[in-house]
Amino acid sequence: MDTLKQPRVLLCVSAGIAAYKCCEVVRRLKDEGADVQVVMTERATQFVTPLTFQALSGRPVRSSLFDAAAEAAMGHIELARWASLVLIAPATADVLARLAAGIADDLVTTLCLATSAPVLAAPAMNQQMWQHPATQANLRTLLDRGMRLIGPDEGDQACGEVGPGRMVEPAALVQAVLAAMHSLPSTGTSLAGRRVLITAGPTREAIDPVRYISNHSSGKQGFALAAAAQRAGAEVTLIAGPVTLRTPPGLRRIDVISARDMHQATLAAIADHDLFIAVAAVADYRPTHSAATKLKKIGGNAALTIALTENPDIVAEVATLTKRPFVVGFAAETDRVLDNAREKRLRKGLDAIVVNDVASPGIGFGGDDNAVTLIWDDGEQTIARAAKARIAEQLIEALARLLHERDRRSSI
Repeated sequence: MDTLKQPRVLLCVSAGIAAYKCCEVVRRLKDEGADVQVVMTERATQFVTPLTFQALSGRPVRSSLFDAAAEAAMGHIELARWASLVLIAPATADVLARLAAGIADDLVTTLCLATSAPVLAAPAMNQQMWQHPATQANLRTLLDRGMRLIGPDEGDQACGEVGPGRMVEPAALVQAVLAAMHSLPSTGTSLAGRRVLITAGPTREAIDPVRYISNHSSGKQGFALAAAAQRAGAEVTLIAGPVTLRTPPGLRRIDVISARDMHQATLAAIADHDLFIAVAAVADYRPTHSAATKLKKIGGNAALTIALTENPDIVAEVATLTKRPFVVGFAAETDRVLDNAREKRLRKGLDAIVVNDVASPGIGFGGDDNAVTLIWDDGEQTIARAAKARIAEQLIEALARLLHERDRRSSI
């Protein structure tokens, strides 16, 4: 299944035993690039702790309509506007009844009434409660108002009965959410009519048929940027090293393995692109000779020496092209972070560079969060720690502004 077109899911968890399944739902949605905000009813916190959802989503959980700190700025209205989709899971008979009656006596029901985003519900209740005429009448009312239902399934229930009312399993629930998200309109036009080329993920440099040199890059930030650029209206080509991520919808994807593969694919695709974002963690070196058969252990504590050859510098080469796009590099640093990035931008002739401190806990390689600084010729912008999907949104907004400014200056 493709990743999300709109990565803002407001997950409303009500008080049912199936709430435990929502931990897996959050994890899967995050893997798909979604920014997930969990809201819980007060009673739902008796089934799963808010701390669990906070750890999985990377966002503090909201559960009270009377949170003085959040409501000082009308926090519930802000959340209702923030969401591009609302998912109620589990949707108990009680919460469905209150929504059908238009009651807004807690944060979950208030948000559902205050949002203009599509609302999906995954019912979960005892089979007798599901089949009760009151519940069925409430469902007809909610369906008439535009709410969409996901499930329920039939089968064994926690109460020991068998029948309809089980909440659908996390994988099926996430697939239904993704399908709904893909049908939503694009969020912006800041890159409308632009062509964007992005590299993402690691490269692998073969030592022999079973071993290689690589790094810890997961490709998550590059894929999030590709999805964000597509949402901003761009035509996006994504050149991906060996990763396990699914392709964002509407993109052209080219899979490569080695640095030389990525170099060749980039130069073949770069023509007529307006923006090149080199996110990939390309290996600086490769073995000078890759063995045709598996190297055997020498034994006796003997050292094995592997001669290395420098790989082509893809982003620097693109920056030298006569008809070049706006060129953006990425720098993963562990010390003198900003100084090293500034020097790298100038040395390689880049229009801008994005740098992060991969020595910081939970930041960068493999994680779901990042914190970066965007550096260009006459300015810098620091983006505080957030989910990589949110980092991508802010970077695309900033790069679109820089691209428009460059074009404005060249037309004067």
